[in-house]
Amino acid sequence: MPGSGAATSPTPAGPRAAPAQEGSGRRDGILRQYELVELVKSYDPSVDEQLLNRAYVFAMKAHGAQKRLSGDPYFHHPVQVAGILARYKLDAATIATGLLHDVVEDTGVPLAEIERLFGPTVARLVDGVTKLGKIRPQSVQSAQAENFRKLVLAMSDDIRVLLVKLADRLHNMQTLHYIRDPEKRRRIALETLEIYAPLAERIGMNRIKTELEDLAFAELWPDARESILHRLAQLRLHDTDLVGRICRELERVLAEAGIEAQVEGREKTALSIWRKMQRKNVNFEQLSDIVAFRVIVGTVAECYAALGVIHARYTMLPGRFKDFISIPKPNGYRSLHTTVLGPEGRKIEVQIRTREMHEVAESGVAAHWAYKQGQAPTDGRQYRWVRELLDILEHAESPDEFLENTKLDLHRDQVFVFTPRGDVVALPRGATPVDFAYAIHSEIGDHCAGAKIDGRLVPLDTRLQNGDQVEILTSRNAAPSPEWERFVVTGKARARIRRHLRMRQRDAFIARGRELLQRLARAERIPLGERQLEEARRHFDFRSLEDLLAAVGEGRLNPRLLLETLRPEAGRSERGTTAKILPFRRSRRRPAAREEREGEDASPILGLPAGLAFVYGKCCHPIPGDDILGVIRTGRPVTVHRRSCHVLARVRDGDARIMELFWNRAVKVEGARARICVMALNRPGVLGHVSTTIGKMGVNIADLRFGRKTRELYEIFMDVEVSDVEHLHQLLAALRSSPHVTHVERPGG
Repeated sequence: MPGSGAATSPTPAGPRAAPAQEGSGRRDGILRQYELVELVKSYDPSVDEQLLNRAYVFAMKAHGAQKRLSGDPYFHHPVQVAGILARYKLDAATIATGLLHDVVEDTGVPLAEIERLFGPTVARLVDGVTKLGKIRPQSVQSAQAENFRKLVLAMSDDIRVLLVKLADRLHNMQTLHYIRDPEKRRRIALETLEIYAPLAERIGMNRIKTELEDLAFAELWPDARESILHRLAQLRLHDTDLVGRICRELERVLAEAGIEAQVEGREKTALSIWRKMQRKNVNFEQLSDIVAFRVIVGTVAECYAALGVIHARYTMLPGRFKDFISIPKPNGYRSLHTTVLGPEGRKIEVQIRTREMHEVAESGVAAHWAYKQGQAPTDGRQYRWVRELLDILEHAESPDEFLENTKLDLHRDQVFVFTPRGDVVALPRGATPVDFAYAIHSEIGDHCAGAKIDGRLVPLDTRLQNGDQVEILTSRNAAPSPEWERFVVTGKARARIRRHLRMRQRDAFIARGRELLQRLARAERIPLGERQLEEARRHFDFRSLEDLLAAVGEGRLNPRLLLETLRPEAGRSERGTTAKILPFRRSRRRPAAREEREGEDASPILGLPAGLAFVYGKCCHPIPGDDILGVIRTGRPVTVHRRSCHVLARVRDGDARIMELFWNRAVKVEGARARICVMALNRPGVLGHVSTTIGKMGVNIADLRFGRKTRELYEIFMDVEVSDVEHLHQLLAALRSSPHVTHVERPGG
């Protein structure tokens, strides 16, 4: 986040402490001009030294006496960004961009001056990275969405824009603690976790992704992070050389088979451990594979040979083997993954790769500059995921919708499925045949009529599994259904479905608007033809006649007001007065008053017949984000249950029927209550600790009662007010990371 005001001096010790800066050896960690040039020359002897020297001096003079919130010179920030890029062995143009990336926005230097002094490539990259400071959207969310939209467009032209942006964000996260406003810190950290860390993963820059995630985790959930780090430290104290012993044992086993290998062990990050606890609903003590071991060999053939040796020596855990060498991840990651009961009977995850694969795994797209010495491709459109983001951008109605759909694609594990011709398609976990159809081509998705998996007809909401061969059946008369939006998981599919539904709804509004006007014109005996409608279009300043009719049909333009301007007795001056009514001018957004009214009238539950009342089941306490069903009984309101609720198993067709329901994401449900069961240690102060943990997650306790109690443990049932399922999962993960809590679950499902 250029220009955020974050400082550059090292972070104090504690949960937000930044790693030491590499490469300079100076107390302030700032690279001098000659040090930066020498660092680049160490991997690229033919580098344009004059370009780097000019950029360094120009940026220093341009930023002048500007200061950051820490009191350090602002120039320290672009130098640190350039240093991060140099440590990834990037080309001179990218490093010069790192030095100059804030000059245009923060110092008033025109872009034309950058192009004159440093050439068109650097100018284009600086323009792509520069924040859109002149844009003032209506909200922080809109600003984030608009900036991200511009970033996607810029990185589609040159992927190096994203590399500079990631280095910029990394340094700002390292100095985030200098921002005093806690809400602003939280917003920046959340944006980092939701957008920038997944983008770093998409281009394979694992080291930047890991550090961004850890820094964001420290800001967003410091207590959970500290608890996990404390437990990891306790494990290391309990068995000081466990990782070393396993590494030596694996090296010995491979050496006996004639395979020379380097084995190293690495603890999984605190955030990945926390997410696994959240995903698998387990406590820290129940996790066994918190250390991953990497086996680095010389060739691809040795990768498979090493895998065979390890599987022959140790028991393999079924379903835990993945071959990313024959089917690489979309970001170019290649490796063999397996989990075995390894040395000392411990369950361990082993990753087997060559040295080159390891470099790509750590540095991603940046590794291409090291291997190809500056000849690496820069066109962002060569990356499929960038093309998919551009496709979402093309079909989204607004930047906010684009950002929402993009997050769907950035935050999913993947499954690999096959086309009938044997081509591999990577999709997010949970994807359906409809997602597959849109991934192949938008037109195939729009005309999808059915699907086969391994030759067998399946429903369109079937979840795809690794290795499925998928065939899409199409029809010229088929079209996207509103029901599809409920189960698709890719942003591209959701954007196309919404676009189609908007167009279909627009056609209905146009027809309804024309009918309303014609019926009212006949009743009022006002002539209404194409000429009069065209006059009204100009009068109300709509771009097309269809826009005018759609506004009438949708209720944004009063038909009586329109016809008043067309009465034969209305004078020119009267029409001129009426034409000053601006709220009916065509715009991208509906008038705010109508939006508020719609928000008040809208139901949080979709799928109910109009006017039918509903209540939430007290047995399972559904909240937004749950998969839900409705139980209909004669003379009673519809009862909304979680799909997993045990009560549904007792419902019989004779006395009730079940209907599909889903949440209206456009309506915020205030004070949604979920019930949780906490098993805690029976110690003084534990209840206070639990309630404090809940309060720190922004959750209110609406009701509380105690269940079973022993000398060591006691059971607490709580009704907590959360915003949605994701909020609840974060709360459960925070409680599970507490040393005072032995078990947490959500009963009723």
